[in-house]
Amino acid sequence: MDDLDAKILGVLMVDGRITWSELAIRCGVSSPAIAERVRRLEKRRIVQGYRVVVDPAQLGYDITAFVAVVLEHPQYRQGFLAYVQATAAIQECHHVAGDGDYLLKVRCHKMADLERILSEELKGLPGILQTKTSIALSTVKETTALKV
Repeated sequence: MDDLDAKILGVLMVDGRITWSELAIRCGVSSPAIAERVRRLEKRRIVQGYRVVVDPAQLGYDITAFVAVVLEHPQYRQGFLAYVQATAAIQECHHVAGDGDYLLKVRCHKMADLERILSEELKGLPGILQTKTSIALSTVKETTALKV
């Protein structure tokens, strides 16, 4: 990756809907050159997709919780991960070192939804030894942009 790739990524992370011509102008190269560079970044899976960023609260998702999960034994990992993949309310799942085995980011409409996910679904899975939940009071910063 060179300086041009880094510049392209910096612009795309802020504005994924920018036109080829505008991106080319901002990067100081031709539109065909930009298109080829972006295609290479996509092929290398550095650029993995383009998404719309929405305000969860505007869609009624008023609860954001972080749930640390401890598995009893690694044999339960596949069932747990299948549940995670199938559950839309779980936005992120990170395998972590330290307290817990996994850290989940969960968004719900109301507290009853979170209670159902924790008490009935998650804790009902085989091999869930412990969960520890923290509820976000507000979000100060949330981004997918990285410094390149």
